[in-house]
Amino acid sequence: MKYAQVFTFLTILLFGAGCNGPDKKDLTKEKEHPKLIITGGNRYTHVQCGLQDKAGNLWFGTQVNGLYKYDGKSFSQFLVTNGLNSNDIYCILEDKDGKIWIGTREGLCLYDGKTFANIQIPLSKKQPPNKNPLYRNSHWVFSIMQAKSGKLWFATIDGVYIYDGKSFTPFIVNDTAGGYCSTNNNVERILEDKAGNIWFGGRNNDGVYRYDGKSVINIRPKRLSSVPDSARFGKNWAWPQLQDKNGNIWFSNWGGAYRYDGKSFTGFTKSDGLPGFGLVTRIIEDKKGNLWFGGSGLSRYDGISFSRFTTKDGLINEDVWSILEDKTGNLWVGTGDTGLYLYDGKTFITYSEYKH
Repeated sequence: MKYAQVFTFLTILLFGAGCNGPDKKDLTKEKEHPKLIITGGNRYTHVQCGLQDKAGNLWFGTQVNGLYKYDGKSFSQFLVTNGLNSNDIYCILEDKDGKIWIGTREGLCLYDGKTFANIQIPLSKKQPPNKNPLYRNSHWVFSIMQAKSGKLWFATIDGVYIYDGKSFTPFIVNDTAGGYCSTNNNVERILEDKAGNIWFGGRNNDGVYRYDGKSVINIRPKRLSSVPDSARFGKNWAWPQLQDKNGNIWFSNWGGAYRYDGKSFTGFTKSDGLPGFGLVTRIIEDKKGNLWFGGSGLSRYDGISFSRFTTKDGLINEDVWSILEDKTGNLWVGTGDTGLYLYDGKTFITYSEYKH
C-alpha cells in the first residue's frame, strides 16, 4: 500500500452502520455455517474486532455484516434483524459478570446470553454539541475498557463516559474540542496499566494522556518521521494498545509504534520491520511473549527482531484490523474485504466465504 492510499485506508476506520430500540429482542440465530459468510464484501469493509468469551466462543465484529459467533464448529451471524442497532460493530468486551458489551456506530448493545438490549448513554451538557453534519446523528462507540475497579469506560464520538453499573458519568480528558468526527471524540482508545493508571489516545491529540486517579497529564512522544503528511492529524498522536509482560506500554499510529518504559519512548517504524509502510492499527502479545503488529500488513516481534507475514504465507488480504489469540494459542486475523484468517503457527487458513 502506498502513501497515496493512506487517507482512504484510515477514512474507512470510521465508516459503518449499529442494537434495537429500548426494548430487548429475542435472539434468533441466522443459519449456521462452518465459515464466516460474507455478502457485499469489499476492501472498504473489514473484521474490526474479536473476543473469546469465558465459555470459549469466539466473537467477531464486522463492518456491514454485523456480529458473528463461532462455537468451534460453525458461525452464527447476528444483524439488525436479530436485535442489533447497527450492522457496523466497532468493539466488543465481556465484563466480569459474563455480559457482552458491543459498541456500534449507533451506540451500545448489551448481550446477556439470551437477548440483545440497547443501552442509551445520556449525553452530558458539559460536552459541546456535535457540529459535524456527517456524524451529527451517530453515536459511535470506539472502544470499551473495564477497569480493575469494575467500572466500564467508553470512548465515544460524544466523549468519554464511565459506567458504575447504575449510571453514566462524563469524563473530560481534554478541554480542547476538535475530534476527527465531532467536537467531542478526542479519545478513541483507552487502556488501564498494571499500576491503575488509565491512558487515552486519539488522532486529534498532541501526544497521549494519563489519568492517575486524581489528575490528567499530557505526555508527548517524539513524532515518528514515517507518518505521511496526509495522516498526521494531531502533532504526535498515539493510540494506547497494551502493556506487555515486562511492563512496557505500547502505542501505535499511522507511522509506527512506540514502546514506553515509564521514563522514555522508543519508536519503531517500517525500517525496523513493522507492517507495510508502518501503519499500525492493532498490537497484541501472545502467550509466548511475542508481539504482533497489524495494520498495513502483519509483523511479529520476538523482542529482538521483526518477522513479516505476507500473501506468500497465505495472508491474502494484508489490510489488518484485528488480531485475537484464542485459548489454544491460534491466532485469528481480521482484515479488509471482511476477511478472517486462522494462523496455527505454520500457515494462514481463510475462514471467510463470499456469497454473491
